[in-house]
Amino acid sequence: MNYSYWELKEWFTNINFTIVGSGIVGLTCALELRKKHPKAKILVLEKGMLPQGASTKNAGFACFGSLSEIIDDLNTHTEEEVFNLVDKRWKGLQLLRNNLGDATIDFQQNKGFELFKNQTLFETYLSKKDEINKLLKPIFKEDVFSVSDNIFGFQKVHQKYIVNHFEGQIDTGKMASQLLLKAQKNGVKILNNITLESFEENSTQVALKTDKINFKTNQLFICTNGFASQLLNEKVKPARAQVLITKPIKNLQIKGTFHLDKGYYYFRNINDRILFGGGRNLDFKTEETTEFGQTKIIQNELETILKETILPNTAFEIDYRWSGIMGVGNQKKAIVKQLSNNVFCGVRLGGMGIAIGNLIGKELACIID
Repeated sequence: MNYSYWELKEWFTNINFTIVGSGIVGLTCALELRKKHPKAKILVLEKGMLPQGASTKNAGFACFGSLSEIIDDLNTHTEEEVFNLVDKRWKGLQLLRNNLGDATIDFQQNKGFELFKNQTLFETYLSKKDEINKLLKPIFKEDVFSVSDNIFGFQKVHQKYIVNHFEGQIDTGKMASQLLLKAQKNGVKILNNITLESFEENSTQVALKTDKINFKTNQLFICTNGFASQLLNEKVKPARAQVLITKPIKNLQIKGTFHLDKGYYYFRNINDRILFGGGRNLDFKTEETTEFGQTKIIQNELETILKETILPNTAFEIDYRWSGIMGVGNQKKAIVKQLSNNVFCGVRLGGMGIAIGNLIGKELACIID
């Protein structure tokens, strides 16, 4: 170890709160703790050069749920649970917009469109549209879902869409950059390329062992979502999502956010490119990993759907490919709780991080009051 007195004193001594993970939840938690404890020493540890979870690796959907997803959720959750989940997503999105500003995160409400492979599937979900609109009316004050013709010329899908009138999209790079800036302006110290390997708690403090240095903190907040199982015993499964983006396409008319095949595929227009991700359902077991990367089976299917369904009459080239790691479980409810005297966690966001991340971070910071 080669740290000076100044470094140890400034960064690693008398730390009140240490947060693991500099994504939406971690940084929001840090900002909320700062509001409540203006003089506290707050440190955020991030294992990557940039936030390594799903916060900046996603598709940038505001994402409070397609019709098929909400209907399917009713098979495993009560009506009240589904209502609360959508309510939480909507309130979380408003909190994000209020905290950072629409222009700053390039928020656009261009609607969401759900595509179906065949008429039977379309009609199955359409038959419950009115029931779901009624369920969600107290949240949105008007109908969320309606039907539209195939205005974008997609092929190999049913020629009508189900439209979500409130769905939006953001630029997640801008969002993360703004959250980092806000945290630093509020005196939160952020260290990158440092990995928490283990921790041990005594009655008053938590001793942290990292790959760079060992130190103590009064309280520890774990906000690593898809990577949570590496540090905790909570029921959080990692779920890798593979994404690609095309080079710019002239006169691209596609606008909005789109779900296909019950949301297992999703795409949008960003800067005259098509960003397209999904395919986890082709190989669930392999995608239950914390390793970044791509697989041929999924990449080939993404390219096929892009060519045959989304851009059937348009030449395109793939520019980048990447992957992100989500945290999922049997229930869609995030885990926000106190684990012991001085250790807390906010994890398992179920692919809804943009919508609920701010709210989860705030809830987490409020536990200690």
